[in-house]
Amino acid sequence: MSTGLIAVLVGLSLVDSTSFGTLLIPIWLLLAPGRVRAGRIAVYLGTVAAFYLVVGLALAAGAATTLTAARSLVTGVPETPLRVAQLATGIALVALSYWLEARIRRREDRSGRLQAWRARAVGDSGPAGARSLMVLAILASGIEVVTMLPYLAAIGLLTAAAPGPAVLGAALAVYCLVMVAPAVVLTALRIVWHSRVDPLLTRISSWFERNNAKAVGWTVGGIGIGVGVNAIINLAVQA
Repeated sequence: MSTGLIAVLVGLSLVDSTSFGTLLIPIWLLLAPGRVRAGRIAVYLGTVAAFYLVVGLALAAGAATTLTAARSLVTGVPETPLRVAQLATGIALVALSYWLEARIRRREDRSGRLQAWRARAVGDSGPAGARSLMVLAILASGIEVVTMLPYLAAIGLLTAAAPGPAVLGAALAVYCLVMVAPAVVLTALRIVWHSRVDPLLTRISSWFERNNAKAVGWTVGGIGIGVGVNAIINLAVQA
């Protein structure tokens, strides 16, 4: 893989690290009263990373087949219809960004239900607490499947580069590790300097709760604008 591709993948993974499941819930767990159970946070983040990796490998396997079929379909198709379809895709993504933002806001209105999850996850010293944490991780990641645009973009880039199954799997594994790295760092800081870090975690959590939906909307909308502008430029060049 080229250095440019690696840099793009790292950037996309860091964008994914700021999602509801990879940052907001870990911060929310860290803000629970009492001593931080590092093992419990590790269970949660490990489950999230494993879920993303399994989904990514499955999507990458399907993406390779889909990409090959798509290339065979567009061979010989005139450039103008393809660019018009690209423009329509960009407009659809912009429209999707508004829908996603509204959907996330509705979900946030029901976030009070997670209070019981946190009580079980960090308060139960038995295996039931760890199981609850794993369930929470799977639920959070599953909810975010529809909004994992950076991850889908990374899978598309890797599939297009055709690095081979072993390299592709390793790249996705590293992507998932980088994705949970900020939460790991915050956990370490919370354990070492809990009294100093708590105000920072509270501010990050409050900011994220206020801007999570808007951030997703802008991300998806930005991708749509980029796709649409590229199509318009190519259509203008042809004309």
